[in-house]
Amino acid sequence: MIALLIAVFALLLISLVLLFISSVLWVTYLTARAVFDAAFGEVRSRMLPLRSKYKTVLNKYFDYYKKLSSSNKKSFERKVQYFIIAKTFVARNIPEVTDEMKALIAASAVQLTFGYRRVILSHFTKILVYPDDYYSTINKKYHKGEVNPAFGIIVLSWKSFVEGYINAHDSRNLGLHEMAHALRFENRIRNEDYNFFDPYLLDKWKDLSTIEREKMENGTSTFLRDYAMTDREEFFAAAVEHFFENPEKFNRERPELYHTLSGLLRQDPLQLFNI
Repeated sequence: MIALLIAVFALLLISLVLLFISSVLWVTYLTARAVFDAAFGEVRSRMLPLRSKYKTVLNKYFDYYKKLSSSNKKSFERKVQYFIIAKTFVARNIPEVTDEMKALIAASAVQLTFGYRRVILSHFTKILVYPDDYYSTINKKYHKGEVNPAFGIIVLSWKSFVEGYINAHDSRNLGLHEMAHALRFENRIRNEDYNFFDPYLLDKWKDLSTIEREKMENGTSTFLRDYAMTDREEFFAAAVEHFFENPEKFNRERPELYHTLSGLLRQDPLQLFNI
């Protein structure tokens, strides 16, 4: 009986060891593949110019890109190319994700990460695009967009995404909002993009944003829309929208908060475009 128990225990132990080894090998494979894909995508984006069909879309619709200097446009184009190569675009309730959609969604991500040469939200490998607001079976609500770090997915309503750029100064931009959520996650997830935010500025941002949220909650500030009071993540995303769409107003009303966010993103629209 004792011998049988020992044998069973030994088999169980061996099974656990094999399971652990297989898990380690699988994680190693996924990590190596992600690094290879990222490196290969960057090499391709540097070797090949942005395809004309994407560049035409940027020149026609994307104001941020159109305002850049010639040299900055080249850098922007490389990152857009890299993003499109690295991501899988998935159509939901639409026939396909068009080249125009890919170019503008990629440009939205690059606009936010333009201050970081290598940060391209590498954890998020899939972009799901719906035609309009979509229903979530998880929380039984309609959404315009969301970020799911567990599955590396960014979800967007195309209608709301486009409206965000048509209304360029209302401080509501779905693309920037969801990319801002993805950027915050990217800073915390251990990968090649990990921990890029300056720790000092991040702590300063936490302190300043907490003070601002408290003012909003007690009715003494209407600096950002009410949704920013939801939590720290929503405050950051709403602030990013305001930062890009109304930089002069942001800097005039909350200069310390503005320059802290500018430091975190490593860019300043007021200087970039000589406003």
